[in-house]
Amino acid sequence: MAKPDRSTDTRALLVSMWASVAFAVVSLAWGLALGSQLIVFDGLYSFASVALSLLAVLALRTAGRGADERYPWGREVWEPLAIVIKAAALGGLCVYAVVGGIGELLRGGREVAAGWAVLYAVLATVAALAVSLYLRRRARHGSDLLRAEAAEWTGDTLLSLGVLGGFLLSLVLSHTGQADLARYVDPAMVALISLAFLRVPFRLLGEAAREVLTMSPSAELRREVGSRVDEVRLGYGFAESFVRCSKVGGRLDVEVDFVVDDASRAQTVRQFDEVREDLSERLKPLGYATSMSVGFTADRKWAL
Repeated sequence: MAKPDRSTDTRALLVSMWASVAFAVVSLAWGLALGSQLIVFDGLYSFASVALSLLAVLALRTAGRGADERYPWGREVWEPLAIVIKAAALGGLCVYAVVGGIGELLRGGREVAAGWAVLYAVLATVAALAVSLYLRRRARHGSDLLRAEAAEWTGDTLLSLGVLGGFLLSLVLSHTGQADLARYVDPAMVALISLAFLRVPFRLLGEAAREVLTMSPSAELRREVGSRVDEVRLGYGFAESFVRCSKVGGRLDVEVDFVVDDASRAQTVRQFDEVREDLSERLKPLGYATSMSVGFTADRKWAL
């Protein structure tokens, strides 16, 4: 896994931000002109994305400044913190849209020019899909912030597909003499799609909160780290090894304690440094900036 290129990530996030600006302007103007609550919600969502994408860019640049006296362990925590704020804001917007959609349903729905709305939905779906594919390709070797941005645009693509389906249904109802039912399509789709989309911010919030709280990383990453530590333990004949790790943004914090006995092939300070170098090289392919602490003891109670 290659180490994330922050300059490349920043460029991709700026592309996302300007795409959100375009979406927001077009969606709000189109939605207000047609009187569509669903299209207006799409525009408000895009406006929120502009501010949140800018926050992501600032967080990425802040994290790239590294450690100093004020941040002795580095600034990587700004990355998951930005994702927490982003997810909370998007989740709040979705809840607001659900409440608004239900309120509109109770008031008898809303009439919308379905033909123009379908055209908007087609254009929005194609554009959102293009941005989503671009970001997903960049996010393969990018930062967590970029992966969160790609997930957001994937959700926006699904939202646009839902909008398209809803307006097609409204168009069919209008042309089959059921205009009274067509009035309920727009607010109903707002409520349903917003509820469905809530899973995206909730997932992002859960993943980022684990990093802000310095909890253990994913099971897959723990297995990768544990496997490399075991290779070193077996290679040097240590009796046991104890591993603690957490992931914060692009930084992997690893603490390892090896229990040394008479059969171990490392017994001196210089040999212990060789073990540290060996382990450091084995962790590099994981693709993170590693903060590593390796201890050695003859009494396992100091490693527990």
